[in-house]
Amino acid sequence: MSTTIAAFYKFVHLGDLPTWRGRLLEHGRATGILGTILLAEEGINATVAGSPTAVDALLALLRQAPQLADLEAKFSHAAEPPFHRFKVRLKEEIVSFGVPAADPTELVGRYVPPQQWNALISDPDVLVIDTRNEYEYGVGTFHRATNPHTESFREFPRFAQEQLDPQQHKRIAMFCTGGIRCEKATAYMRLLGFEEVYHLQGGILKYLEEVPAEQSLWQGDCFVFDQRVTVQQDLSPGQYQLCFSCQRPLSPAETAAPEYEEGISCPHCYATLTPARRASLAERHKQIHLAAQQQRKHLGQ
Repeated sequence: MSTTIAAFYKFVHLGDLPTWRGRLLEHGRATGILGTILLAEEGINATVAGSPTAVDALLALLRQAPQLADLEAKFSHAAEPPFHRFKVRLKEEIVSFGVPAADPTELVGRYVPPQQWNALISDPDVLVIDTRNEYEYGVGTFHRATNPHTESFREFPRFAQEQLDPQQHKRIAMFCTGGIRCEKATAYMRLLGFEEVYHLQGGILKYLEEVPAEQSLWQGDCFVFDQRVTVQQDLSPGQYQLCFSCQRPLSPAETAAPEYEEGISCPHCYATLTPARRASLAERHKQIHLAAQQQRKHLGQ
């Protein structure tokens, strides 16, 4: 049986987060759910995996709360679970941005359904912005998308302040993996005085789920934050691997480079590794192989 993967978020006041955490941990462990759920005063953000029945049961539990009754999820499937454990974490933010005033429950951009996205980003008067990070952009992006050259989402406000102008950029279309980063990014843009700001509803994952490949303006793979590393146009796992040392997604060409050593280094980090770090990574990789030979899981895998 294939594994169902569900990604979902919602900006909403939950209240009593420790109680929520306890209920979700108990429920997840009882049903065999794997993955991570983040809870904060501003809402919930999660990617989980399990049997179709287990995933449906988790979503049903969440939707029992009136403020989560309309919770939406993006679904994909994999042959094996892309997670080893189940975690529910309490955080300051469900997506790190660092600008409290950018509150999607108060001010946000205009949602654009996947079916209307192609027409919007094909308009030459629209500036298309990928709100994700440098390495994500490098794996794949939309036609005509601008790369903000950020290493983390917390750098996006500086990009917006330094590179964008409300008087010059009248219409802006923004997108991210599942939609959550765009919620804060468009809220922030509205604070800066940009009036006509759009974002892709449900993010890239919803677009790939609903727009046929022959009509798609997506180019490349989409980076995802689990062991699949990337997904392709049909949401099947891509051919990228993750470097354990620097956490960069690696293409087949990069894993064929002389600087690549499985579990230890890649072309991005080879020159920066100290002898001590290299020795530590080599020992970890050795332990993973020993665990595989003994048919047990290594938690650091």
